[in-house]
Amino acid sequence: MSFFAELWEFMKVRKKFWLLPILLMMVLMGGLIVLTQGSTVAPFIYTLF
Repeated sequence: MSFFAELWEFMKVRKKFWLLPILLMMVLMGGLIVLTQGSTVAPFIYTLF
């Protein structure tokens, strides 16, 4: 949890708020890949991309 606090502090001090959407998309895509690994839903999700 301290990683996220430190990352937020970095973005706040250095005014790098444009990184937030990039990081959120990376986390969402990573979570989607982890959740669909070996799942029966995987073929349906892969058709979206």
